[in-house]
Amino acid sequence: MSNFNIASLFDQYGYELLFFGLLLEFVALPFPGETTMLYAGYLSYEGILRLWPVLFCAFTGTTIGMTLTYFIGNKAGMPFLERYGKWVLITPNKLEKTKRWFDKYGNILIFIGYFIPGVRHVTGYFAGIIGSPFRTFATYAYTGALFWCICFIGLGYFFGPQWSIVLHTIETHLWKILVPVGCIFVAVFLIKWRKRNS
Repeated sequence: MSNFNIASLFDQYGYELLFFGLLLEFVALPFPGETTMLYAGYLSYEGILRLWPVLFCAFTGTTIGMTLTYFIGNKAGMPFLERYGKWVLITPNKLEKTKRWFDKYGNILIFIGYFIPGVRHVTGYFAGIIGSPFRTFATYAYTGALFWCICFIGLGYFFGPQWSIVLHTIETHLWKILVPVGCIFVAVFLIKWRKRNS
């Protein structure tokens, strides 16, 4: 979806676009979540939208979408994803990649998965499939959603008219940020796990 299309959609639908777009993205429909949040942050900078309602709509849409995927995974299981995943753009490659990561990092992946394109669409399903307790899932999923929304909307708000440059930089260099951040989260998780089981 081009920047022009997003601009024209925001002119018509504003907060509703942010809420429903992010909700549907987490059911794995194609929607540019980061781009939309950066642009919404920019519109808040310009005073066209208000910052707090923007954050609220983004966070609420994200958490509802993630919660839906958890319950779909919990009730329908892996056979559902293997059979129907292609209809919502969940490819076998995405499934296999997320399964490997989930086996290694579990709930930490739910938190950092928001920042990994393609992975965030599947983590909720996997948490439900493996029977992760909903309270545990919600703790990681909702705090991760809040952090993700604040990061991208905040960047759009802070950089204002340069939001598209920020988007290009993130798309080009995101892995350089994810690797050290992911290592930190995994290290913290392992330390806590060892203390709990020592």
